[in-house]
Amino acid sequence: MRSATGYSLQLYGLAILAALALGGCATGPQWSSDTPTGAISKDPRAAKAPRINLNEQSVSSLEAPSNNLWIHIRNGFQMPELESPLVIQQTVWLAARPDYVQRSMARSSRYLFYIVQEVNLRGMPTELALLPFVESAFNPQAKSVAKASGIWQFMPKTGKDFKLTQNVFRDERRDVLQSTDAALDYLQRLYKQFGDWQLALAAYNWGEGNVQRAIRKNQAAGLPIGYSDLSMPNETRNYVPKLMAYRNIVMQPEAYGIVLPQLENHPYFVAVDVTRDIDVKLAANLAEMPLEEFLNLNPSFNKPVILSAANQQILLPFSRAEIFQANLKQYQKPLASWTAVTISKSESPEQVAKTLGVDVTQLREVNGIPKGMRIKGGSTVLVPKLANKTSDISVNLAENASLSLEKPPPPPKPKKAGTHSKAASQNGATKRKSPSTETAKSAKNIPNKPLTATTSSGKVTVKN
Repeated sequence: MRSATGYSLQLYGLAILAALALGGCATGPQWSSDTPTGAISKDPRAAKAPRINLNEQSVSSLEAPSNNLWIHIRNGFQMPELESPLVIQQTVWLAARPDYVQRSMARSSRYLFYIVQEVNLRGMPTELALLPFVESAFNPQAKSVAKASGIWQFMPKTGKDFKLTQNVFRDERRDVLQSTDAALDYLQRLYKQFGDWQLALAAYNWGEGNVQRAIRKNQAAGLPIGYSDLSMPNETRNYVPKLMAYRNIVMQPEAYGIVLPQLENHPYFVAVDVTRDIDVKLAANLAEMPLEEFLNLNPSFNKPVILSAANQQILLPFSRAEIFQANLKQYQKPLASWTAVTISKSESPEQVAKTLGVDVTQLREVNGIPKGMRIKGGSTVLVPKLANKTSDISVNLAENASLSLEKPPPPPKPKKAGTHSKAASQNGATKRKSPSTETAKSAKNIPNKPLTATTSSGKVTVKN
């Protein structure tokens, strides 16, 4: 498997070099940027996918040998069998749900070549390329109740540990390229720690600290420390069996009545550099793709605009990239209709909308601000771009944008009827103790009439 894959990748690399040498069909300023290249912070992990500059080359010659990807996946299986009835149970469960399996397999067709390629380059078992079936059924928008996100289901903290950007504009836990790279880094680290892929997978699901404690507990009791021997939650107990069940399906789909989608052994997508801000809907339209399909390949964008800052890119299927290229060349209107503004002080959305001259309902919707909340000072909000504004959102703002909300302070409590300020009470009490002679005489003549005194707080009524 590895020699065949290496050969196909070598041919693919030669195809890219040939395209670079012969390219140049796209010219013009459509993706030019006034921002100096050195001003953009380059992510060393950005886009290991085939990447092209649409100003300099075409994608038509970026092809690779086409054969069955499933064969390459099977040939790369290296993990030992797990002798457990749970593997049989999980396999039977999947076999009884062919529609569910086929839907998740169809979703995987967008991403599997890239993941398998990365797994092969690291010399890892190709079973690991099937792990997103277990984690998310290859749904890039999957989000757990514990706030794990993406096909690899990274928790927010773990994502930050692996340098996955999570800000107002994008969440790289959902980015296919970045999250795959981070997941394989994490799995390699866990394998180095535990020396066993089954334990590494348990740690990926349960946390390395929990697995380490379970191992120490068994060691102290003189018990074995294999995956099946440790005490662990049911979810983790079934985690590796689920992966082994998917391996069984891929190995012999016909035995379980499953029809695998046809996957060719070449890239599904290319990465296109974005050097100007562009609306998500416009990018999908220029590629002549349904918006949903575009977002399946580009699920990390939190807002309706894709930023050119911070080395951003979009993924497009090979068949759509040249269409995008041609349509972009002809497009003469502004590419982005949104910009970002940092709020200097805490205000309600109504106040912010009035100051910026935008619709408050639109401001709430695009920024996800619920009613009853106000925007804290220092927050960044997305707003429609004025017609005369052509500049893109800056790198600094794109990388450091955050949105913090808070409940407004409670309104002052209304004064209870018949109460008054302390100063007024004291003043009124003094006047009652030392009324003028005329007032005193009147009080004697009308014993039930209350006294009235005027203070800085207004009239105060005091009963006799």
